[in-house]
Amino acid sequence: MTRFLGKVALVTGASSGMGLATARQLHSEGASVFTAQRRPSNDFPHISVDLSDPAAPARVIDMLRSKAGRLDILINNAGIMREGTVEETTLDDWHSQIAVNLTAPFLLIRAALPLLKAQGGAIVNVGSIEGLGNNPRHPAYGASKAGLHGLTRAVAVDHGPDGVRCNAVAPGWIDTPLNEEFIAGMDDPDGFRSRIGGIHPACRTGRPEDVAELICWLASDAAAFVTGQVMTVDGGRMAKLSLP
Repeated sequence: MTRFLGKVALVTGASSGMGLATARQLHSEGASVFTAQRRPSNDFPHISVDLSDPAAPARVIDMLRSKAGRLDILINNAGIMREGTVEETTLDDWHSQIAVNLTAPFLLIRAALPLLKAQGGAIVNVGSIEGLGNNPRHPAYGASKAGLHGLTRAVAVDHGPDGVRCNAVAPGWIDTPLNEEFIAGMDDPDGFRSRIGGIHPACRTGRPEDVAELICWLASDAAAFVTGQVMTVDGGRMAKLSLP
């Protein structure tokens, strides 16, 4: 399949997990893929950047413009999560999660819009089911993802007339390094791993490739009439009520 042949895509946070899976699928279907994150990529041309720096997104787009001259697809995937209740969350923890998870996508979209308008481009933001509900001790993370969902709708409404589509995916439990790090910090990691699949009607946790498939569909011409949507990919977790 070559549905992205001749197109240029930028994926943030693509050194592992969902970002890497998405970058690989876009590339396999013909796209020229660039990535942006702190760690270097061995798979794709990359821009080393700390997305918590508010000056970084404009630099990323400027570098992409000089390297590729165009942008068709922007995937805002980079994210961080720090645990703590509202009482336990420091202002630095709050600001750092908002900066990477919400402000960086806003600034990247703002800087990229002239390129995306020129191509009739597509934006896909990686939100979370925690933008729809919340796990315990994730106030800043949940707030940042809920904000990202709102930003998605706003961009779709404002820039649909410019030919730009903007959607989001809301993954559930996906087997990523971020979630593995979360499990490793638990008192009983093995016990948690044995239980986590059972909370999903699909009877398993998700793979990065499950999310990449949906992201790539939303970025493709097959989704030409889809914009302003937040699409859940969670193995049915949000549809399943807990036992009384």
